[in-house]
Amino acid sequence: MTTEKPRKKTRSQNRQRAKRYGNTKKSVLLERSKTYIDEVETKANNRFDRPNKPMGFPENISTPNNHSFVWQINPVPLKDEEILAKFVIRKGEFGWLEDSRVDEIAKFVDDKNMTLDQALSLRSALLQQKTVYGHGRLKSRSKALFRLYNEGVSVVDLSKRFDFPPMNIFRIILTEKRWSKSKIKECLRDPTKMKQRERKEFEKAEAADRVSNVDQSETHTRADLFEEVLADWFESRGVKIRRQNEMVSEQRLEHGRPINTPDILFLDHVEINGQPVAWIDAKHFYGADVSFQRKKMSKQMSRYIDEWGSGAVVYRHGFSENLFIPGCLMLDAGVLDLSRMA
Repeated sequence: MTTEKPRKKTRSQNRQRAKRYGNTKKSVLLERSKTYIDEVETKANNRFDRPNKPMGFPENISTPNNHSFVWQINPVPLKDEEILAKFVIRKGEFGWLEDSRVDEIAKFVDDKNMTLDQALSLRSALLQQKTVYGHGRLKSRSKALFRLYNEGVSVVDLSKRFDFPPMNIFRIILTEKRWSKSKIKECLRDPTKMKQRERKEFEKAEAADRVSNVDQSETHTRADLFEEVLADWFESRGVKIRRQNEMVSEQRLEHGRPINTPDILFLDHVEINGQPVAWIDAKHFYGADVSFQRKKMSKQMSRYIDEWGSGAVVYRHGFSENLFIPGCLMLDAGVLDLSRMA
């Protein structure tokens, strides 16, 4: 009787390691970005002295005052975010959670440095990333999904089986039915124009999908209110500001569309935790160290930095300790009175 010796791992197998959660360490990125950060902070400090007035500045701007604030922050440890990221996502689960599942997550976060709201917001970010990064795979399955749909399988069941958002599957099916983009958009706005099965499938898919659903009005309303709370906080402390809606109206008249519209543009010199802040954006979610969200945020913030210099983002539900955008200070909502949002 012979016994086989266990095979040695190949070099490639030895090199394979579990992919690290999150982005490159913040300390490394901070070191790499030192020169750039110095440049954009100088740009923020000198924005009132520029020969060409920055976008959003009124014609007759008064002499800027100086304000300095200490803003206590409480970032979430990356290890806790990583643990939660593995727990809050399940195959085929894209909709609003049942109470029992929410209770399960609440119990899980009990001994972690994250709240339930942060965990649910992290789930939303991960679902968005999963949806965007998986869209190519979804399109490659379009004919198979359409065949199964024609055989009577529901959109929600297809979502659970193939792990794609129900509404994205529904849109793919309508495309396979040779519906034009304009017809799809029109019927999603007015489902009564669909045939009976499509209308029922739409209603069930919409109810089971919080990522790609059509109605996002409640989310936008709460985000708008958070922006108001933040702007009021600065105005109540004597800081001169311009709000986003003013700049949107102005830029539509001048450029035909909004170009650069942070939620708050400071018309005074403002320092927060020792860093110059020329503008602030309010985000009604948790600032996760998730690739898709981070890239999307970086792209948006870079436009503001290019125009006014360094700024800040205030996250309603806090942020990861490893989240980093050069020239952009990360803040949470801990110092704000959020009773209006209760």
